[in-house]
Amino acid sequence: MKAAMKTRKKNRNNAAYLFVLPFIIVFLIFSVYPVVRTLYLSFTTYKGYGTPTFNGIANYTRVLKDKFFWRSLYNTVKMWSLNIVLQLGLAFLLTIVFSDIKYKLRGLGIFRAVYYLPNLIAATSVAFLFKTLLDWKYGTFNQILLATHLVDQQINWMGQRSTAWAVIGVIQAWMWFGNSFIILMAGVQGIPTDYFEAAAIDGAGRWKVFGSITLPLLRPILLYVAVTSLIGGLQLFDLPFLMTGPSTAGEPGGTLQTTVMYLYKFGFETHQVGFAAAIAYTLFFIILFVSIMEFKFIGGKED
Repeated sequence: MKAAMKTRKKNRNNAAYLFVLPFIIVFLIFSVYPVVRTLYLSFTTYKGYGTPTFNGIANYTRVLKDKFFWRSLYNTVKMWSLNIVLQLGLAFLLTIVFSDIKYKLRGLGIFRAVYYLPNLIAATSVAFLFKTLLDWKYGTFNQILLATHLVDQQINWMGQRSTAWAVIGVIQAWMWFGNSFIILMAGVQGIPTDYFEAAAIDGAGRWKVFGSITLPLLRPILLYVAVTSLIGGLQLFDLPFLMTGPSTAGEPGGTLQTTVMYLYKFGFETHQVGFAAAIAYTLFFIILFVSIMEFKFIGGKED
């Protein structure tokens, strides 16, 4: 009797694997296989058709010696740095304001929705919107600046090196600060209110409370935001590509040429798939290294 019950229970347990089997199959085909295939192609000479020819580490050697790769990485880091400073700065400022128990603000849910709204807009729509607003001749921004006599001639926002990268960084910050704010605010709400109430009784100011209580306890959340922002920022592609097009930003040494745009050029335009795969994995290892550094310096040790 017991043996029969164990057999039926084992059959039921085995049947459960059938429910997860579709996910496993899809995951292996569309996630694991492309990663392994790309790693293999990075050691080959491949044009997207025919048989790949193994060439060892020649592609990686070429990447490391390619000055345009490092310039595109520099452009990417520069835009991401401005983005993360503005994004986290504004998100922290809003978190301080909305988490202050002395000046409790109402309508937090409404503000969350408003701040998160840019994150819901497709990158294509955002690029078209700001491309129109920043148009050199007829853009709204230039018209306002001229009407208020802040400038005496139109500014070519996307056509000069001094402003193009900053525009992309600011737009990225505008798109993502709401997401960071919601995550940080959720972390604040997970902190016991006893800490804030005790600090209020002791007469601690807003910045003292934030520096001594909120920030240390938000360290795991801050680490998550920093790592995810790094991963997304160093893979920046859509905004520069859509706002300027490959003919300008995508040219070697272009101000807005990001690492992924450089990868796109070799993978889909010149059909040097093996070299593009090596660029992808080089970028992966760079992101991995910086992420480990973030875990070390931001994560630290648990107190």
